[in-house]
Formats: sequence, structure tokens, C-alpha cells
Amino acid sequence: MANDYVKSFVQMCNYLQEPRHVARFQHLCGVRGTFPDTDTEPEGGQPEPDRPGLRKRLQRPDAGVRNGVAAAQQPNGMQGDAAAAGPDRSPSAAANVDADTAIAKPLRRNSLTGDVGQEFLIHNKLLFYLFTFGTELGNEMFFIVFFPFLFWNIDPLVSRRLIVVWAWNLFVGQSTKDMVRWSRPASPPVVKVEVFYNSEYSMPSTHAMTGTAIPFCLLMLTYGRWEYPFLFGFSVALSWSILVCVSRVYMGMHSVLEVITGFLYSLLILAFFQPILDKIDTFYMMGHYAPLVIIISHVSFGLVAFSLDSWSTSRGDTAQALGTGAGAALATHVNYQLGLLLDPPLASLPLILPSISIGVVIRSLLRFFIGVAVLLITRMVMKAVTIPFLCRLFGLPSDDVRQARQHMKVELPYRYIVYSVVGFSCVSVVPFLFRIVSLA
Repeated sequence: MANDYVKSFVQMCNYLQEPRHVARFQHLCGVRGTFPDTDTEPEGGQPEPDRPGLRKRLQRPDAGVRNGVAAAQQPNGMQGDAAAAGPDRSPSAAANVDADTAIAKPLRRNSLTGDVGQEFLIHNKLLFYLFTFGTELGNEMFFIVFFPFLFWNIDPLVSRRLIVVWAWNLFVGQSTKDMVRWSRPASPPVVKVEVFYNSEYSMPSTHAMTGTAIPFCLLMLTYGRWEYPFLFGFSVALSWSILVCVSRVYMGMHSVLEVITGFLYSLLILAFFQPILDKIDTFYMMGHYAPLVIIISHVSFGLVAFSLDSWSTSRGDTAQALGTGAGAALATHVNYQLGLLLDPPLASLPLILPSISIGVVIRSLLRFFIGVAVLLITRMVMKAVTIPFLCRLFGLPSDDVRQARQHMKVELPYRYIVYSVVGFSCVSVVPFLFRIVSLA
């Protein structure tokens, strides 16, 4: 009996992993690939080499995404309808273009190969923009904006604890990818609406993990601390998570199974952190050996992640998250030791959002724009200094940054140094700057 259940479970997982489900969902949402007729998927299934299982990630830098015939390189993003008559469009694709259709290319090039992807057709622009927004909720720039805004304008305690969960959640997810080693859904039949992460492994979806961990951890940390209805907070968290998860299928980056796994995996990690998050934050603030433990633990786990597979964006993202977490944790310790913590006293709980006024909005916007500008400048300066220094230190050429960063001895310390400084600046330096200019 048990074997029957296991067999049924495996069959269900294989079914949910099939790329044809992704292609059908994309078709339902108005996404059409410009595939040559010879590459189209048979009605009954998928090409044999791309069936689910253990599949190695594509390593060749000149291998592109097969959304269609080779197209001329042009700026990424939505193209005008007139582009339908271009010389690189297949006849079947050109025939499908109408007044409500836009020609589009993936928004960002692949960070490993430099590939910009192939064109595809968008028949529903509203869903395209909605799911583009959803997938951006799991990207680096969103976290650079969201965590600081929360820290500087709403609740520093919630923000720094959220960073802890985000960093370790991403570490576990990215490390699992490099151990499981499943490739992205096959194209064709899947249309690659995004190619930035196409060279990474895909099981589980770390976008689904962060898109679940962040809103539900936010609910976990704020309910009871802030005054709002639970149903409202739960609805926002669930909607956020669903939008991110579904967007990864729309983008052609993950199968249904990988998204479901990422969602459940993240809930499991949250269940682990829920009873110990307060203890972790207290140790970061008051522990005598906290700085040493923070540095050793974050660097050690980063080394483990970097040893799992050859270079990929997932390893860089892991080091980036752990570096940010280390910098924020060290800043928490420094703030407490210097008496600079901004946490409201327990007697003031539950907190209530202040009434919205022009003065409050202006101060919040000033803090946000000044602070983010400081973080972006910090990142830019540290990046410009760190990579050439590491290349000189290890005797590597620095004229090709992408090539240089494929070396572990450059990429690992670069990510750690740059993003630990960014995390430290967010939690300690920028708030201190606000005190100086009377914006605290």
C-alpha cells in the first residue's frame, strides 16, 4: 500500500514538472513564441530529451534561449507593433500579429551568458505588466528598496528580523537548487519571457520562496505588534505570494511543481524560524561574541554554497544575501552597543500607523530617497573598488568583469564585501545620517 502511494506521488510530481503545463498557461495568458514550425511541440507531450529528471544546466556561453529563430540584437523590452514585419520574424508569427499584439523581448539579459533572449508575442499586455511586477517582487532591486523603506519609515525591528529570514531562506533555496540540479523548463514548448536566471538550476523556485517568506514573515512579525485585522494581513500576504509564484510560471522560468515546492519549502523554513527569531535578534544585539559568530557563520555557509557546483548566478545571489544579512546583523550589534537602536518601547505596543499628513509624507520620502541614494552610491563605489582589487590580488585580468566574477576567489569576497557594507549602511550608517540632518 505504501509503495502505491509513493508511486502515485512520483507520478503526480512528474506530471506537474512537465513543461507543457507552463506552455499552456502562457498561451492562456496571451504569450506566444515565435517558434519555427519544425520546433513546435507535438500535441501529445514534449520532446524526449527534456523530460523531468536530473538534467545538467546549459554551460555554453553562446547557447541562446530558443524562443524562435535567431533575431537581430536590439534593446530589451516591449517593441512597437510595426516590428511585426521585421525580416527575422517567422511567417507564422507575423501572421498572428494584430493591433492588440506587441512584440517583446526578455526584460534583462542572462547574467551568466550575456544572452538577451528571443522575441515573443504578447496578446494581453495587462497580464504581461502584472506578472512582470510580480516577478520583480523577488529581484534584487526590490529588496534594496523594500527593506530600507521598512527600516527607516515604519519598524526597524521588523525590518532587521525580516532580513535574517530572507537571507537564510535564500541560502537554503539556492543551495538546494545546486544539489537537485534540475534545468529550467524546455523551450520549446515554453516561451522564455525572462532569461536573466535561465542558466541557473530551477528546483525549487527561490522567487516563490522569497515571495512567500517575506509577506508571511511580515504578517508573523507585525500581527499583534501593529494594530490591523488579521484577515486583512493574511489576504495581503497570500495575494503577494500567489502573484510571485504564478509570475514565475508565466515567465517560463519554473514548472508548476517547482513553484509549489518553493511555496511549501518556504513555509517549512518559516516554521523553523518562528520560535527562535527573537532569540537570534537578541543575540545579535547583546551577545559578547556576536560579531565573530556572525562573520564565521555567514562566510562558512557561503563557502559551502560555492562548493556545490560550477559558477552560476545562484551562488552569487547566495553570497549576496548572506553578505547583506551579515552587514545588517553587525550593524544591529553596533547600534545596540552605542545606544542607537530605534525600536519603540514595549509599553507603546500595539503600534498604530500615524495619520497621513503632508509633513509625514515629505519626511518619509526624503528619508527614502536620500537613504537609497546613499546605498546605491555605496554599492557602486564598493563594486568599482573591490573587483579590480581582487583581480590584482589573485593575478586575474580585470578588463572583463563577467569573466573575472566566474572565479570563486573573486565572486565570493566581492559579494560579501560589497553587500555586507550595503547592509551595514542601511541599518547603522544611514539612520545615523538621518539624526545628523534632523530626519530621524
